[in-house]
Amino acid sequence: MIVIDALDECGGLRHNSSGMDDYEGLLRTLKRWALVDCLRKFKLIITSRPEDQIAQTFPESISIHVNIPSGNDVKSGDSASKDIQAFLMSCLSAMGMDEAWVSEACGYLVPRAAGMFIWATTVAKFLKKNPKQRFDILKTREHERGADRFEELYSLYSTVIRTSFHDLEEEEIQAFASVIGATIFAKQPLDDTRLMRLPGVDTLKFIRDGLVSVIDSGPILRFHHRSFEDFLLSDSFRRYLLKLSDVQNRTFHECQLAVLCLNSMVSSELHFNICNLESSNIKNVDIPATVKSAISPLISYSSQFWADHLVQNQCEESLMNAVKFVMHKKLLFWIEAMSILGKAHEVSAILKKALEWPGLAVCLEYISSTTTLRLAG
Repeated sequence: MIVIDALDECGGLRHNSSGMDDYEGLLRTLKRWALVDCLRKFKLIITSRPEDQIAQTFPESISIHVNIPSGNDVKSGDSASKDIQAFLMSCLSAMGMDEAWVSEACGYLVPRAAGMFIWATTVAKFLKKNPKQRFDILKTREHERGADRFEELYSLYSTVIRTSFHDLEEEEIQAFASVIGATIFAKQPLDDTRLMRLPGVDTLKFIRDGLVSVIDSGPILRFHHRSFEDFLLSDSFRRYLLKLSDVQNRTFHECQLAVLCLNSMVSSELHFNICNLESSNIKNVDIPATVKSAISPLISYSSQFWADHLVQNQCEESLMNAVKFVMHKKLLFWIEAMSILGKAHEVSAILKKALEWPGLAVCLEYISSTTTLRLAG
């Protein structure tokens, strides 16, 4: 038996074209697997939200569909509701609340979980800071609605953000938008040290404290569940949290990420013999340990994804100057870093991607006019 949980999340972000290609390739592979007779001795169990693309890939003619109720289809006696009831009672009791209040709170919260455990875990973490006060806040949001089948979940996310960030100063609003936008549109999850390099971001503490119920603990800022990211990019987020709507401004965030990558490559962090190897003979060198100690996470990320962010931007002068410098002065150092990272095979693809940016031709023309190449015959 092989279980693939949350297949709808396997493709990463829907705005990431490479992620979508991988996702569609996975669907094709799984469909072929389901049709091969010799593989039928394996039971392939897939869980997913009811997305049309997945339903079309696995029609009832080649698969058995089992609907797990959620939303308005959930009844009070369903097993999911019973599990959520037990979970919430345990969590609320552990907060030191009396039995009568716990019973009242569960009676209100369990139906609104609509069978979704992510709702229950999020609300439990949200209530932990001040159970009675925050429970009253939730009850005042009773008639607020989000979108489609995730009304209660989106409403809960909206309440979490509004409760935590209702009195932000203008600088904090911009920092929040920069950090959350970068978290959404970055190609890999970013740790605090990289996010702190974004313009105007002096601290992440107020963001981490405010989002504690929807993010993982640890040095890398990750959302617990894809549904929170979906909410951040939804019309509901813009409607209910207009002052934070810059989170959705992809153009702005792609520019910030491109500048972050190029600035790190322009800096002295990217240099000749970046790992300080004594010779080109690296048979006895512990490459993973050497990379970890010598190549910073920011240089690693920038080396791999600078072109992905660059092509999403217009030919601004600041970007042009940075690209000229990287192509003219740092090209070999970048190739060396990619080689040590085990990514040398990706160099040509990254350069081809960069060629999609209109400004690169101008940069290369500039470099050719200021550089003389001497080639041995």
